[in-house]
Amino acid sequence: MVEVQSQQFQISSKEGKSLFTVDESKVVVGTDRLRVTGPEGAFFEHSVETPLIRADPFQELRLESPTRSLSMDAPKGVHIQAHAGKIKALSQMDIIFHSNDGMLVLDSETVCLPKLVQETWGPVGSSQRLYEVCVCPDGKLYLSVAGTSTTCHENSHICS
Repeated sequence: MVEVQSQQFQISSKEGKSLFTVDESKVVVGTDRLRVTGPEGAFFEHSVETPLIRADPFQELRLESPTRSLSMDAPKGVHIQAHAGKIKALSQMDIIFHSNDGMLVLDSETVCLPKLVQETWGPVGSSQRLYEVCVCPDGKLYLSVAGTSTTCHENSHICS
C-alpha cells in the first residue's frame, strides 16, 4: 500500500502533462480518455459533466439511476439518434413529451397507435373497417368507425 499525506498529489507523463491530480476538493483526470472496466461501471453521488460518454464498440451504453430520476439538460437541446436500430422509451407510468413554445412532430410514413381505444359499433349497414381519429376535450384520442359524416360525437362516452 502507498499512502501520501500532502495538500496535493499529482502524476505527470514523461512530457510533463498532468495525468492525475488530487487535492482536498477535487480529483482531476487529465488523460484523453477515462476507461472504467469494473462490472458495475462507475458510481457518482452527484452530477456528472462531460462532453462525451461512449461505450466500447458493439457494447451497450447504460445510464442508470436505480432509486432516483435521471436527467439530461442542455441549453441548446438534447439530441438522441440511433443510426442502426430503434429508440425505445419504456415506463411503468406515463411518458410525457412537453414543449413550451414549439410543437410535437411525428415525422414518419407510418404512425401506429395499436392500443388506441376503438368504439365497437358503426353506422348501420357499414361493413368497412374505416375509422376516424377523434379527440376528447382533455386530448385523449380514440377511433370511431367512419360514416358519411363524423361519428365522434356519437361515441363521446369514451371521453368520460
